[in-house]
Amino acid sequence: MKKFFATALLCLFTFLLFAQEGYEIKITLKPFKNQYIYLGHYFGKQMPIIDSVKLDEKSEGSFKGSKKLGGGIYMVGFPDRGRSFEVLIGKNQKFSIVADTATIVKKIIYKNSPENDQFIAYQDFMIRNGRALDSLQKLRSSNRKDSSRLNAQMDAVNTSIKTYRLNIIKSDPDGLLSTLLKGMREPEITQNDPRLKSDSLFAYKYFKNHYWDGVNFWDDRLARTPFFEPRIDKYFERLVYPSADSVIKEIDWMLSYASASEEMQRFLLLKFLNRYLNQKYMWEDAVFVHLFEKYFSQKTYPWLSEQGKKLITDRAYSLMANITGSPASDVVLTDSSGKIKTLYSIKAPYTVLVIWDPSCGHCKEVLPRIDSFYRAKWKAQGVQLYGLAKETDAKRVDWTSFIVQHKLQDWTHVYYSREEEKKRTEAGIPGYSQLFDVQSFPTLYLLDKDKRIIAKKLTEQQLDDIISTREKKL
Repeated sequence: MKKFFATALLCLFTFLLFAQEGYEIKITLKPFKNQYIYLGHYFGKQMPIIDSVKLDEKSEGSFKGSKKLGGGIYMVGFPDRGRSFEVLIGKNQKFSIVADTATIVKKIIYKNSPENDQFIAYQDFMIRNGRALDSLQKLRSSNRKDSSRLNAQMDAVNTSIKTYRLNIIKSDPDGLLSTLLKGMREPEITQNDPRLKSDSLFAYKYFKNHYWDGVNFWDDRLARTPFFEPRIDKYFERLVYPSADSVIKEIDWMLSYASASEEMQRFLLLKFLNRYLNQKYMWEDAVFVHLFEKYFSQKTYPWLSEQGKKLITDRAYSLMANITGSPASDVVLTDSSGKIKTLYSIKAPYTVLVIWDPSCGHCKEVLPRIDSFYRAKWKAQGVQLYGLAKETDAKRVDWTSFIVQHKLQDWTHVYYSREEEKKRTEAGIPGYSQLFDVQSFPTLYLLDKDKRIIAKKLTEQQLDDIISTREKKL
């Protein structure tokens, strides 16, 4: 008998555990009938749809799944996919929603979902106090004499908002709403702090050091919000020193914590890959190469396809050969007379490498301008020009004709034929387009006397500014 009861209790316990798995969100959404509605969630700037259900004649349906959903802010999308409303999904994933599009802004009813009840109460509180602040601000702008009293009232409202948020966090520190509030919270600096006067950088350092207070980078619920990615962007754009070393340090710090969550690791890796795949600044090439070497070259991820990994690998290999500050790859090609003219044979304080296409209309505009800079200033500053013409649609004669027509004889010109590129490819040697990461024509590089890369992929005017700045420092 005891054994029977023990077995029965074990079966009951197993059943209860199984019953708690998965999710079931019953929904009534009027006036839609016999139409599909959708369930999605924020994921940075994207909003993937993860489930759908066809509502019946009573406007009822259920989102169901055998696995629990990751917590965060989700969206219930209407049949037209153009409208939606937000819903929190946290620990309890078996609840009901009753809504009507006619009153959805003012009233959504949740059953068995304390998290959404709390969310609605918070939204109502913020709306009321937001309106109060707006009213006080309008009164203050039209009644300057009474500004002290109105300022005090505004301070009282702001204090009430702050207290309300802190009470939510204290009452349920790990709850979803608490996590969202901590994730949005920004550091506050007391204006009468004496350190503001003694240290001109105190405000910046304090803000940066406390920017992520209360935020856990292993908590993937943050990835399913609309604010977390913009918050990361703000941190890197305003608070991180713009250099490869500084950015890499911050990325590694975040990912060291995020590695505890596969979903958060995926979110951040995709975030940083997309950000540094096409660089805004020259030094960002080193950031992308670091991402590849540390997180992709020897690792695989279930969410990354072979095609995706190849894209990352190919891009990294293209950048490795020409990271700013490193020696440029040598070029070994022939000139119009058939003589080999290598890039490294140019002896000059500066070398401007111009990679162009004789069939490119934009190149035909830019090269004469480069020559004008050369004649007006660069020649006297010791600059030499090395033009690498890549054969695409034009013929060899088009290349030589353009050089003669525009009197570009002071340059060192070499020709990169299709045949030469084929030889390199068949021999397993990277082509010059890959070695110099040519994404468009013309591509300009500025090299120093040792052929180290000073600047790349800039306009001729920007190169001139860099040369002038460097010359002034000598």
